[in-house]
Amino acid sequence: MPRIKSVVEWDIAGNLGVCLRHYRPLMLTPKKLVVVAPHPDDETLGCGGTIARFSSLGTEVSVLVVSGHLPPLYDRDVFEISRKEAEAAFEIMGVTNSEFLAIPATLVRDTPVAKLNGQIGGFISSAAPEMVLIPFPDRHVDHRVIFDACLVACRPSHPAAPTVVLAYETLSETHWNVPGIEPAFVPELFVDVTRHMPKKKAALECYASQINHAPSRSIEACMALARFRGSQNGCDYAEAFKVVRIVV
Repeated sequence: MPRIKSVVEWDIAGNLGVCLRHYRPLMLTPKKLVVVAPHPDDETLGCGGTIARFSSLGTEVSVLVVSGHLPPLYDRDVFEISRKEAEAAFEIMGVTNSEFLAIPATLVRDTPVAKLNGQIGGFISSAAPEMVLIPFPDRHVDHRVIFDACLVACRPSHPAAPTVVLAYETLSETHWNVPGIEPAFVPELFVDVTRHMPKKKAALECYASQINHAPSRSIEACMALARFRGSQNGCDYAEAFKVVRIVV
């Protein structure tokens, strides 16, 4: 990856943060990026602008969708609808490769640990990315289990391990953790996605079955969160990440 040149700022909570701005040399421009999404739409909610930004710069973006709306809680037709919606969103954002593991939602924890770790690790290994974006361990049980599996998959135990691992926030789940008792999402790295919000919005609109007008999970809420993250860092819109590892 290129030499780091970044803008370092303090966010409103007093935490040292880094903001990647569109008018400055990129801090991190991976040749290959993997995004692990617990369910269809999580990748767009959490880092759709970042996906679109890196894709526009020539990054090869691969998305792994681990779980979905499948029996016994949902009809198979519901999963097929969300899969088609995801594929349409991926095309808008510039995703190069994608895979659906099709594990029933809320039942990811019932998958043997070694099997889940192997499936996620296998996808990441085959993509050979420099950067991996993973879900923050929040209110949704699938997010927590998948976060743990991602950490195993991204262990720096071999030369090809990803050098940048970041956790993204997911509307309606991340911010329902209980402060002081559960992990709090206090980001250190921000990506300026101002120029790429139209693509994020268009990708979100593909998820007609998932995104609704409820206050906690609407396109308006997504735009508001990105606007707030931008306001923390001197840009119009941004996406926030918790740093797991950055090796330079």
